Amino acid sequence: MAFSGNFMCTSFKGELLEGVHNFKTSGNSGNTFKLALYTNSASFTAATTAYTTSNEVSGTNYSAGGGTLNSVDPTTSGTTALVDFDNLVFSNVTLSAVRGALVYNTTPDTTSISVSNPTVLVLDFSADKAASSGDFTIVFPTADASNAIIRIA
Repeated sequence: MAFSGNFMCTSFKGELLEGVHNFKTSGNSGNTFKLALYTNSASFTAATTAYTTSNEVSGTNYSAGGGTLNSVDPTTSGTTALVDFDNLVFSNVTLSAVRGALVYNTTPDTTSISVSNPTVLVLDFSADKAASSGDFTIVFPTADASNAIIRIA
């Protein structure tokens, strides 16, 4: 069992302080973030630093690397800063045994890092999911101080 809950990657936390990731919408000079899907054979820990194709799912109409996320400009609520993504739909796909996902940055500021496609967070779906010639949708939580996918309190 490779997935063990949702978590931010440790390298991402440090990279935030180095200015590697810009979560503004792409129209506002933000980076491009993607979400890739994985089987339960994937091995992710907090020490995971970069996107990998190892144990990424394969199926009809799914491409390695996953789908591009649409960022919602960062905001604050009370004393919490937060960022969210629009829900992501993989359309007309046939996929099986999808256990989790990896969010990563394809256009980071590489001034202070030496990896390509640095990781942001790992999502655990808690059980295998599938789609048969249909839509596979990643639903992100409500963008508020208690639920947003990325929160700094």
